[in-house]
Amino acid sequence: MTRPLVFAHRGSSAALPEHTLLAYRRAIDEGVDGLECDVRLTRDGHLVCIHDASLQRTSNGHGRVSGLTLAELSELDFSSWHPGAPPEPEIGILTLDRLLTTALSAGRPLRLLVETKHPSRYGARVEESLVQLLTRHGLHSAAGARQRGVTVTVMSFSPLAVRRIRTLAPDLPTVFLFEWATPSVWDGRAPAGADLLGPGIKALRNRTEVVRRAHDRGTEVYVWTVNEPADVELVLRLGVDGVISDRPAEVLSRLGRR
Repeated sequence: MTRPLVFAHRGSSAALPEHTLLAYRRAIDEGVDGLECDVRLTRDGHLVCIHDASLQRTSNGHGRVSGLTLAELSELDFSSWHPGAPPEPEIGILTLDRLLTTALSAGRPLRLLVETKHPSRYGARVEESLVQLLTRHGLHSAAGARQRGVTVTVMSFSPLAVRRIRTLAPDLPTVFLFEWATPSVWDGRAPAGADLLGPGIKALRNRTEVVRRAHDRGTEVYVWTVNEPADVELVLRLGVDGVISDRPAEVLSRLGRR
């Protein structure tokens, strides 16, 4: 049985509020191979870690992330909504800059999966801002990743976004995420600009052959979001290369790595 890489989906987000520093630090302590985050641009051009386009589900704010400044987002409570919220709420949205700093200071090698969210009113600026930030941290190249100990892989459901990253930063690995796809993708072919395939677990249950077909073409497969024990067993049996989970500690335990 293969031993895939284990990634914390939005941090250890079953136990703690997603996309908070607490959730990511817990995942690092649990021994994950890497962290996963979603990024969006604020009105004043900062990349922040949040899945939804709107604020209502994961904060006490209202409106769209893209319509507010970082200063405005920094006044909101992003943790009290969660049943595992800490006694003291985590105030302020997590920036990608801070998450990168946290990963770099972890004291061990880590991988970071960054999903750029589209559609976005800012279009290509999302990927352009991401590459600029990674460049400031020295993480836009393979050499920088080796030197600093953090490898960044960019993911998106948007084929155009994946191609942008290939143009802007050819060294960065890329993942094409999908639930529904063209016949060529189901045949294991990564779209132009993508290095890896990233099927959702619901889709994979019905089309398990995509893993074998991708591997036959030399393409690795990362699967999201794998939480249920039966799904963990499925992806292990299929020999996937990466498992993205809200419950990474449970996946690590199944692999005998805790």
